[in-house]
Amino acid sequence: MKRVLIILLILTTGGIKLSAQTKGKKAPAAKPKVVTGAVMANGKKIYGQYCLACHMADGAGVPNMNPPLTKTSYVLGDKTRLINIILNGLSTGEEIDGETYTNIMPPHNFLTDQEIADVLSFVRNSFGNNAGGILAAEVKTLRAKNTKK
Repeated sequence: MKRVLIILLILTTGGIKLSAQTKGKKAPAAKPKVVTGAVMANGKKIYGQYCLACHMADGAGVPNMNPPLTKTSYVLGDKTRLINIILNGLSTGEEIDGETYTNIMPPHNFLTDQEIADVLSFVRNSFGNNAGGILAAEVKTLRAKNTKK
């Protein structure tokens, strides 16, 4: 069963098309840090499309491969670090809360600022987590800083 999941994970990750574009779109208006039902619904949809295959439906991840999103310092801690993971990906051998995870997370910088804010707000308020939301403006600021590097 584990092998089937690993093969499915590899095939799913390899098949993701990076087709979303942000050119020509206006920056969305900032939302309050309180996470609304609309943000949660949109975040859940994005999670299902891009995150679920690796981090699982319950956010538990896959031991030694893909980190859990349940009550970890990466999810509940510094929002800047979390946003940068989505924008830049995460390299292999990453240690999170004392465990090392070997799968590489590709960048998801093809998502819009609002999509990233929504999915991270969803993750930070699902799977037993209870943290503040993330604003599209926060994502936009970090994306701009990353572009200048």
